[in-house]
Amino acid sequence: MKKYLIILILTFLQNIIITAQVVDIYFGAGNNNNLITVSSSSNFQLYPGTETAEAVNTINGKGLLAKRMEASRFLSQAGFGGSLAMIDTVVSMGIEAWIDSQFVIPPTYYSDTIWSIYQQSKDIYFGNGNTGFFPSRPDDKHMDYAWWNNVLQADDILRQKVAYAFSQILVISSEGALQAYGNALASYYDILVRNAFGNFYDMLLEVSIHPAMGTYLTHFENDKTDTTNNEYPDENYAREIMQLFTIGLDSLNLDGTPALDTNGQRIPTYDNDDIGEFAKIFTGLGAGDVSHNVNWTDEPSFGMGFWATKKDTSMAMYDDHHEPGEKYLLNGYVVPAGQSGMEDIEDAIQHLFDHPNVGPFISYRLIQRLVKSNPTPEYVAAVASVFNDNGNGVRGDLKAVVKTILMHPEARDCSWINDPNQGKLREPILSKTQFINAIGIVLSPLNKYWNYHYWFYDETDHHPLHSPTVFNFYKPEFSPNGPIEDAGNVAPEFEIFNSRTSIGFSRQVYRWVEDDKILQTAWYEDYEYSSPDLASLTEIAKDPDALLDHLDVLLTQGQLSDYTRHIIKNTLNEYGTSTDDLDTRIRLATYLIMISPDFNILK
Repeated sequence: MKKYLIILILTFLQNIIITAQVVDIYFGAGNNNNLITVSSSSNFQLYPGTETAEAVNTINGKGLLAKRMEASRFLSQAGFGGSLAMIDTVVSMGIEAWIDSQFVIPPTYYSDTIWSIYQQSKDIYFGNGNTGFFPSRPDDKHMDYAWWNNVLQADDILRQKVAYAFSQILVISSEGALQAYGNALASYYDILVRNAFGNFYDMLLEVSIHPAMGTYLTHFENDKTDTTNNEYPDENYAREIMQLFTIGLDSLNLDGTPALDTNGQRIPTYDNDDIGEFAKIFTGLGAGDVSHNVNWTDEPSFGMGFWATKKDTSMAMYDDHHEPGEKYLLNGYVVPAGQSGMEDIEDAIQHLFDHPNVGPFISYRLIQRLVKSNPTPEYVAAVASVFNDNGNGVRGDLKAVVKTILMHPEARDCSWINDPNQGKLREPILSKTQFINAIGIVLSPLNKYWNYHYWFYDETDHHPLHSPTVFNFYKPEFSPNGPIEDAGNVAPEFEIFNSRTSIGFSRQVYRWVEDDKILQTAWYEDYEYSSPDLASLTEIAKDPDALLDHLDVLLTQGQLSDYTRHIIKNTLNEYGTSTDDLDTRIRLATYLIMISPDFNILK
């Protein structure tokens, strides 16, 4: 009996040893397990009203800002910058969980917003006693208002950022025939919002048959061949849908690098004959409906013109104006004769969508818009692979593509921040949204998040939906002369960064922080101005280091260099803590940071 008892005890002890786990307990960074209390002879407060340096802060992790800095950097990629509250939400949820939460937020559309804004603007205009001209429909100014209204207030932050990225890939612009048709611009932008987490095929098809794109790239009322009058289909959209929207000029490997022939030469994706064949595809499209302000007809027809066309309704196919017969597309693909015109278009869109170039082509451009100018081939290949197959056999799943871009090590790992190939020049408009979200805003008496593009665009050459050409404000492959070009890198945003616009941007920042004019309406509302909430920094400005730490998190994502910090701090120390001096400190600190390379290069 004793023998069995000893064996039982030994077995019991053995099981305890086998199942026991070693637990490392460390103290500090908030992990004290309530086992340690800290006391000191006194707490320290540099100035009345500032935070107190309490003894417990030595172990509670309060001064560790790495997670906030990473969240701030992430919101500059996945959104339009962030307030401290937004940053802390990302810290609390975690980046991947935040992305997943964004996927289920209902879209915020522009068509609804722009008509509401148009009516409010009209009421304000006539309510102010004006008796002059007011447009009969929303124009580009109302679209400007709608863009700022949605970007600064909508909950679907990631969707809005992806839509904005696509607006610089699938480009239309109000700088031309669409200027007077804000409702057309809004309806088109809704395609990008609606499909931002959908499928690229659906986005491309909707874009191709929207009257705004039809007017901008001239395939609206594009008629079939008429040899008698020597008239042939317009080739504009046929060329750009290949060159700029889907496959580019040269065949690509999965990683975005050019595919080469046996002689080491690049392989063109299409030629002039291919453009001619695609031009035949995009014939027969005309008005889908009649505009609400046309009283001379209720029935849409081919040839009625864009003015009379309902701008938020897809173009309709008029088969008697569509080019009949076979169309010979890329790589021997033939669109058969006998189909309807819309079947031809769907067939051709599917043909382009299935092209092996589309994955790396679109992936590269989205990475550039969201994260960095020079992704490695491995980064492009990883995203393009997901574009080709999301893991469930689906091609073109943009939700999977976006998540892969934002969660990739080149977007998330700190080690990439110091890489000389990492980062991008902030787009001017994103510098402005970053500042507004970081500092907050004091609205004008109108209490609206409305902004008119003119002054900003005039000095920076940049504002959503105001591109000078279909090639966007800057080309993906642009490389400025000097070290960037010498290193074989590109920097698209530098194409609009020059001796004029660099000074113009600095002047804009000065206008924000010194003149308190950050959002401003057009003459319809007699130039109402909203201002940045710089007064919210008054208490923290009593301590220059605390102020710079705060702005470093919000504006430079923890990458304010010692060199820049030293220059700014020395300047701030020239001022005391009177009300006027604190105001000067705040304005100097924000202005100098905003014009510094530490802010303008997003790493």
